[in-house]
Amino acid sequence: MKRTLSIALLSLVLVAATAEAARVRVVRRGPAGRTRVTVRTVRPLPVVRVAPRVYLAPVTFGVVAASIPANRSWNDSATIEREDGWTDFTMNVDRRGTKLFLEIDRGAAQLSYAEVVFDNGEAQVVDFNDRVHRTGVYELLDFRNGRKVDHVRVVAKADTKESLIILHLAQ
Repeated sequence: MKRTLSIALLSLVLVAATAEAARVRVVRRGPAGRTRVTVRTVRPLPVVRVAPRVYLAPVTFGVVAASIPANRSWNDSATIEREDGWTDFTMNVDRRGTKLFLEIDRGAAQLSYAEVVFDNGEAQVVDFNDRVHRTGVYELLDFRNGRKVDHVRVVAKADTKESLIILHLAQ
């Protein structure tokens, strides 16, 4: 009876935490088979208006340092921590611009890829090849004629204790 109640309670906690859980790790220790469950929270996912429907040819990221543009129309940031491992975060842009910049502030970050989704459903993947990038400003994409960016999804891992990643959209 106690075991059934414990399992039911654990299931309820896991179901309630599923929306916020990044990973659930179950560790069995000792002869009694006691179980410890560790649940880590993730960032709330923003509501995106456009789902990717057509992927353009991927772009391989080249190390191109730039300065932050004076005519930026939007920016947003995310702090990632080394203990979280690979982190997938999305930033709502919902603005028109001509260039997208990525700035790494406060520590280095290992970047896997960024997925830029435009308002018409086209998605452009920028592949970073899981390389570590140091503090600086990098040009992510240049769409000279101007495009409306719906959102940007980034997969990265902090190479230092924590890293601040900032996206800038220039007009």
